Amino acid sequence: MSTEVGEIKHSKINMASYGFGNFMNEFVGMAFGTYAFFFYEVELNLNVWLVGLGFFVYAVYNAINDPLVGYLTNRPFKFTKKWGRRFPWIIIGGVPFVVSYFLIFTPPSLDPVNDAWLLFAWLIFTTCLFDTFASVFWVNFSSLFPDKFRSVKERRTATGLQIPIGLVGVAMGAIVPPIFLTTGVPSTYVVTAGAVIIVGLLALGLAIPGLRDDQNAVDRYLETHTSREKGPPFFKSLGNALKQKSFVAFIISYTLYRTLVQSMTASVPYVVNNLAGLDEKAAIPLFAGFLIGALVSTPLWVKAAHKLNDNKKIMVYCGLLMGIFTIPLIFLEEFIAVVIALTVWGLSIGGYWAMIAPVLADVVDESVVKLKKRQEGVYAGFQQFFGRLAIFFQALSFTLAHALTGFDVDPYSASAKIGIHIHLAVVPMICILIGTFVFWKYYDLTTERVAENQRIIEELNL
Repeated sequence: MSTEVGEIKHSKINMASYGFGNFMNEFVGMAFGTYAFFFYEVELNLNVWLVGLGFFVYAVYNAINDPLVGYLTNRPFKFTKKWGRRFPWIIIGGVPFVVSYFLIFTPPSLDPVNDAWLLFAWLIFTTCLFDTFASVFWVNFSSLFPDKFRSVKERRTATGLQIPIGLVGVAMGAIVPPIFLTTGVPSTYVVTAGAVIIVGLLALGLAIPGLRDDQNAVDRYLETHTSREKGPPFFKSLGNALKQKSFVAFIISYTLYRTLVQSMTASVPYVVNNLAGLDEKAAIPLFAGFLIGALVSTPLWVKAAHKLNDNKKIMVYCGLLMGIFTIPLIFLEEFIAVVIALTVWGLSIGGYWAMIAPVLADVVDESVVKLKKRQEGVYAGFQQFFGRLAIFFQALSFTLAHALTGFDVDPYSASAKIGIHIHLAVVPMICILIGTFVFWKYYDLTTERVAENQRIIEELNL
């Protein structure tokens, strides 16, 4: 049986509009991930151990916040019938998610030595506030995907449109801040934050048509979820998810993939400033190279996925290539060579990224068949939680690498440069290769099982 059960029910314009939600998330997330650690360590001169501890607390908060948001929003509310199941939460989370970015980069004027703990407290408060709204937005945005786009073909088509738009968001999140930033002048981050808010809100506005729930899906959900029916308790939901072999394999590989992305993007300011000795605007060609590689390759990977009809193979191929293409970055310091290396590396990440949503949608379909109810929000919350563990791993690797190589003593020394290469390339390479192996070995959803799950879901009217 073909896995392309159903048909393409949404226009490409609607799919592209949905993609601007991805643009907004990636744009704001990239601007945060690239500059937050650098801002507090280098610009504000807060002790690296306190910066690392602050990001650790932030990651722990994610452990509580993300799954709970998914669990609590995965039920009907009074506004569900009129406004939709996911759309209200996307807006409720999306707007303050963008606006709260401003607070992270506008701390009160404090001495980094005498007032270190107050500055540390500001870091924790603002990042956790930022993450609360980010979770409400992303969990519901991600949950909308498998419910809105039902067939394998439509999911791949939607991904083929939203991923290039999201990639532009990634590049913009890296390119826009350097336009306004001046290294050594923390006040320029205020102007940058204002620019991030403007672009982020514009993208969210463009996304609104694509973020609306299908009314027939909302009606079907309300029919099958009576007022007396309650979902399983939170920890039972987590237990159900962790019993699902496909989900565990996916989530391990996804967490390690996010660690790669988080570590490499947050390394860019250090590459520009400490390896290449250039000003902050040199980050633009670095991310432009990555963007060109990803944009060129993504449509080709999506086409290959349609032809092979096997999402797993595409993710494995791209994961292996990402690991291989990361190796040159362990040694390169010449700026042009690094730009070329990132362009080549971008050829592999586009396909991996394009398969994440379709693969998770297949995992969600399997859970629907097993549990006889839709719990996209729960799975999206767990995805967000495990993916955000990458922030902890990134902060840990940066803290240890900088502390052990004397970055605080001389950030331009040969040993400090070795530390930068470790979090730029060594850690990411190891993570993606391990994650790809786990996914290849243990992910067990074949094309035949995917097709059968979608057939059963249609029969269940879920």
